[in-house]
Amino acid sequence: MTEPVIQLKDVSLRLGQGASAVDVLKKVSLDVASGEATGIVGPSGSGKSTLLMVIAGLERVDSGTVRIAGHLLNGQSEDRIAAFRGRNIGIVFQSFHLIPNMTALENVAVPLELAGRNDPFGAAFRELDAVGLADRVTHYPGELSGGEQQRVAIARALAPEPRILIADEPTGNLDQATGRQIADLLFAEAKERGMTLVLVTHDPSLAGRCARQVAMRSGRIDVEAGRLAVTV
Repeated sequence: MTEPVIQLKDVSLRLGQGASAVDVLKKVSLDVASGEATGIVGPSGSGKSTLLMVIAGLERVDSGTVRIAGHLLNGQSEDRIAAFRGRNIGIVFQSFHLIPNMTALENVAVPLELAGRNDPFGAAFRELDAVGLADRVTHYPGELSGGEQQRVAIARALAPEPRILIADEPTGNLDQATGRQIADLLFAEAKERGMTLVLVTHDPSLAGRCARQVAMRSGRIDVEAGRLAVTV
């Protein structure tokens, strides 16, 4: 049996100090198969985005194990985790997180330059072409629409050819029609490249496009809600 590309076992995470501390994740266990599209759903404050950040190695857990693409992240240095993330995980955020004083081409080339890739700008152009922005490569984020900015962010996430693509509310800042186009792009690219896709969304139609839905509530995986989400 193939080992899951994402393996979380009894993961717990508390944020804050003293009386203001909050248990954001409570003994969460989750396996995601390679190439699977998984939607993380649930109410605000349920721990969905924090779960994504744990998968990406951007949040350290207090207990439990985090194994991504066969690598145990527990106990690794920030530098080693960052290097691992750069090779294996692409991230798309709701608010794009583009560098405003860099062109679309430069934004996509940045992670490739940091990784020491040959011809980073050539690779960046090919990725922008793949998301339909070949004619916008010299434009700055402020000169692009919200949908175009998200396409640049997707190109940047895809450029290092990661095994895993995670997306946190990728259509949350977009109108319905543009959001549908971005969703189509995400699923098409993930399928074509054989990537594992994990996304957080409040949009039932977007979650319904995933092969599996994982429902969260109060820092835990809500097994019953997840079953209902799949059967509805």
